[in-house]
Order: sequence, then structure tokens, then C-alpha cells
Amino acid sequence: MSGHSKWASIKHKKAVVDSRRGAQFSKLTRAIMIAARDGGGDPSANLALENAVRKAREASMPKDNIERAIAKGTGEGGEADAIEAVTYEGYGPGGVAVLVEAITDNRNRTGADVRHAFSKHGGSLGEPGSVAYLFAKKGTIVIDATRYSEDDLMPAVDAGAEDISMDEDVFEVISDPADFAGVRSALQDAGIEMQSAEMAYRPTIRVPLDEGQAGKLMRLIEALEDLDDVDAVHANFDIPAEVLERVAG
Repeated sequence: MSGHSKWASIKHKKAVVDSRRGAQFSKLTRAIMIAARDGGGDPSANLALENAVRKAREASMPKDNIERAIAKGTGEGGEADAIEAVTYEGYGPGGVAVLVEAITDNRNRTGADVRHAFSKHGGSLGEPGSVAYLFAKKGTIVIDATRYSEDDLMPAVDAGAEDISMDEDVFEVISDPADFAGVRSALQDAGIEMQSAEMAYRPTIRVPLDEGQAGKLMRLIEALEDLDDVDAVHANFDIPAEVLERVAG
């Protein structure tokens, strides 16, 4: 996986200890609202909401905040109606494809912010459809490989996992969206603790980068992730894990 599992682990750790707690809570609140609006307020019957609520809990968001966000999402009219999910596509240093998921109440503001981040960090914003075909949405579960062996993860295979890969100190368990909930439940039932578990766009083709390009790309990704409206950033880079550790640490 050439650093992709490592990147998933790094992102998760950064999110949990994010010092910009206020901005992080704002992002999580909007994600919960839009998931509840689109799929209902019951996390057990709404996978997107369940994932959003889990992320909020991992970030130590108070229970009352989570419940208010769900109520706003399921309520008629109000704030939730003004929020929409938007995807931006572009290119980073070295020709890497970048897919940006945002949740916004103002497309013009968010589009301008995303375009500026691309331009400032050696990338360019593309047209809709320009890079989306290079990604597939998959269930992605990251597990600490220093605590578990691949044999410990066999319940995930029995539940329909497509692949289990190891990148230094983490495993990545990949599944089709339809099997994701079952795979995650199988791991939970087996007592496996997960660093992260989410639906994520995964690259079908990867672009190799040298250390100089890798550093530039990580700065672009960090700038995009720091935007208040951006929910997730995906890129089809191929960077050795040891290089990624240096440039993203």
C-alpha cells in the first residue's frame, strides 16, 4: 500500500488530538446534521450517521452536542436545509489526483477557499469528473498491527472483507460498502480495537512521488484539511511509509 495505511493512521491520530477543537467540533456537527437529514436520526439504521457519531465520540464531543446535531438534522427546515455535501476534484504536485469532500452552507465561499489552497500549494482545481474515476468508495478500517496479527483479523474475511494489507505498524481492512457494517461488527465482536473505521474514497491507480514532491503534496492536503468546510481529502499518491512519516510528522 506504500504509505496509504500509514497516512490513514496519521490522519486518525491528528484528528483525535486536534488542538483546534472548536473548528473540529463544527465540522463534526455539520457531518452529523447532514447524515441525519439524509438518512434519519437512528444511527443503527443509518450507517453514515453512525460513522459521524463515532468520529464525534472519538474526538470527545459531548453527548448533548451530538444529540442536538441529530435533532437539527432531522428537524424540518432550519440549519440542515442550508447545508450540502460538495465534492471538489483537482491535481496536486507530481500530477497526483486529489478528491476533496466538503460540507458547506455557502458553495461560493468553500469553492474559493479550496481553489486558493490548490493554487498556493502547487496544485490546480479541476472540472467535475476530472479525477473521480480514479477512486472507488470502500469500507476502510485501520487497526494497530503492533497489537494484533493477521490471524486475529480473520473474522473480517469471514464477514466479507476484500483485502487485509499491512504497512509497517498498521493493518488496513478493505470491504465493499455493502459489507462494511458486517465486517466492522465482526471485528468488534472479536474484541478488536480499531483506530478508525469509515467509508472512504480509495485510489484505483497510484502516482509515485519523490520526497520533495511528497512534502509539497502533504502541505496541500494539510491546507485543505484545515479549511472549516472540508470534511475529508483523498489522494492517489504512492509514497513509501518511511518517507511519509518524515514529511507528515
